[in-house]
Order: sequence, then C-alpha cells, then structure tokens
Amino acid sequence: MDILLIINEVLQWLVLAGLGVAGLALARQVGVLHVRVAPAGALDAGRGPALGEIAPPIPATTLDGKAMVVGGASGLPGLRLLMFVSPACPLCKGLIPVAKNFAAAERVSLLFVGDDDPAALKAMAAAHDLAPGSFVNSGEVGQLFEVDKLPHAVLLDAAGTVLSKGLVNSREHLESLINAHEMGVAHVQDYVKTLGQRTAPAVGVAAE
Repeated sequence: MDILLIINEVLQWLVLAGLGVAGLALARQVGVLHVRVAPAGALDAGRGPALGEIAPPIPATTLDGKAMVVGGASGLPGLRLLMFVSPACPLCKGLIPVAKNFAAAERVSLLFVGDDDPAALKAMAAAHDLAPGSFVNSGEVGQLFEVDKLPHAVLLDAAGTVLSKGLVNSREHLESLINAHEMGVAHVQDYVKTLGQRTAPAVGVAAE
C-alpha cells in the first residue's frame, strides 16, 4: 500500500511538472505571436492629403464663434489630433471620452470636427463636457481630408504634416496612429506587411 501511495504521489508530481512545462511553452508562443502580430490599427482609405504632405490651412469657426485655422503650421510645438465626429454616430459618442483621455495621456492637442446643425453639435459638446473652443463645425475640413465614414482621425505635426490617419473606433486604433508615426510607417497595416515579408521564406532558393 505504501508503494502504491508513493507511485501515485510521483505520478502526480510528474503531471504537475508536465503542465508547468506546457504552460511555459504556451506563454512563450503567445509572446512570439504578440511580437509578430501588431494590434489592429486605424484603417486608412487612402483619401485626402497623403501621408507626409502638409495639410493646407482651412479657415473654420469654433462652436463659440471664434475663428480658427485647421491644418497648416500651428505655431505651437507638439502633435495635433483631428477627430471627425457626428451626433448621429453612436460610435463617435462612445469614442469621445476615450479620445479625451488618450490625448491627455499622450499630450496631444485634440480638436473635434463636425459638419452638422450647430445646435446638435453644441448639445453633443455639452453632453461630453467639451470646451466649445475645441470643436469646429466645418464641412470644408471634412472635404479636405475626404472623410466619408466616422469616427475618423488625422494626426498632424506642428507644421501641418499628415503623420497618420484612418477610421478609428477604439483606443487601440488611436494608439496605432502614434505607433505608426513612431515606427516611421504609414499605418500599422504597413508594419504587418513588412513583418510578413521579413518572416516569409525565400522563394526559388535551392535547398542545400
């Protein structure tokens, strides 16, 4: 009986050790996949000013009636994020507080852009505690960047250069705009393609 108990104890320890090894192997594989597969990024439709181009300055008016220029050189250091939203867009309403938190964390200047009835935009701004001076109502700005789906974001530098842009619906998408700029690629999808080209086996190479 004692021998059976000892054998049972040993088998239990062997099973636990095997599970531990399997867990470590799984964790390592997950880490490899995390490195190789970038998070979903903002989807760029390729419309409007191309990445690397300077967005021309467009006169606009904030919700409190003050004149503002969107695009072009800002005269201030730092990045600028344009968020195109609409009161009729449910995703926009959910993303506004996320964008505010993201901009504060990344120290990015945030400007909301709408093209709607002024009263509806003012109600939207009030519901999300947005300063009227941080929101412009301008169809011309949307036309410049050829925005056809919302919510849409454009990242500009101080000179007005388009750094990254695309359709966004989560904080991860917003973060991908910064990541793409820091990695020197157009958007995260470009990074994934480049990664795939590096990891793909060479074609036509004779086996040794």
